[in-house]
Amino acid sequence: MVLFRLVFGLLGVAGLLCFAAYIATGQVVWRRRGVIIIKWTLIAVLGFFAVLILERLAIAL
Repeated sequence: MVLFRLVFGLLGVAGLLCFAAYIATGQVVWRRRGVIIIKWTLIAVLGFFAVLILERLAIAL
C-alpha cells in the first residue's frame, strides 16, 4: 500500500514538474508530457481503488 502511494505521489510530482517546465520555457512539449503523466496517473489511481472496492465487496459477500 505504501509503495502504491509513493508511486502515485511521485507521478503526480513529475506531472507538476512538467507543467513548471512548460511555464518556465514556454515549450508545448512539456505541457503535453504533463497532461499525459497526470492522465495515466489518474487512470491508475481509479483502477487501484476499483480493485480495493471489489476486494471489500467480495469479503462482504
